[in-house]
Amino acid sequence: MDVELAGVGFHAVTEAEAVTRVRAALDRGEGGRILTPNVDILRQRPTAYAADATLVVADGMPLVWASRLAGTPLPERVPGSSLIWSLSRGLAADRRSVFLLGGSPGTPCGSARAAAALGIACPGLRVAGLSPSFGFDVDEVAGTVVEAKPDLVFVGLGYPLQEEVISVLRPLLPGAWFLGCGAAINFVAGDHSRAPGWMQRGGLEWLYRLGSEPRRLAGRYLRHDAPYAARLLANATARRYGGRGRTSV
Repeated sequence: MDVELAGVGFHAVTEAEAVTRVRAALDRGEGGRILTPNVDILRQRPTAYAADATLVVADGMPLVWASRLAGTPLPERVPGSSLIWSLSRGLAADRRSVFLLGGSPGTPCGSARAAAALGIACPGLRVAGLSPSFGFDVDEVAGTVVEAKPDLVFVGLGYPLQEEVISVLRPLLPGAWFLGCGAAINFVAGDHSRAPGWMQRGGLEWLYRLGSEPRRLAGRYLRHDAPYAARLLANATARRYGGRGRTSV
């Protein structure tokens, strides 16, 4: 690992470099797992999932800012909502396949719409299969995924459920890659919209999502994540300038 934040090691790679690593590993017949912590996930201490991950990248500008303040900068934010596109384009060039697992509750065709959108945007990509959004039996879905033999599985069920499902599936498909991508399948399907580019670049995507779903996200973002992000940035500054940090994360 290249950069440590709150006890979790991150790889200092760009999105393009992450895609290159996945494609090269697939060429060698090697599978893997990508973990994309943001502030909310880092706050929940995903150490077990990080230890099992082949790549750990920062899905959140506060994590990038903290790495810079600590003097060990991550090159950029690498969100799952972008990786679902860049990985699909990369695998399309190699004529490989993906499986879509997840989507919005109550929209059983969400993964189908996302698969169609990826297929149109990424000629050459094969969609090996897709699943119902929520409420499925993990053992039954595992059998379906294994039978499909995908090169990459996008699991968009939210943290930590998606990581738990990946932990079940990964030993069954050692040559495949897995990405826990949160709401990315919903974005691709058009069920939800991403923040404008300037908000993404400015670390304000959380504010856009809060405005879109205030009842569901207000407690998470304002009561828990914002104070945690402040402590993370304070600790990073203290580490760089000689202090040991009096706050905890």
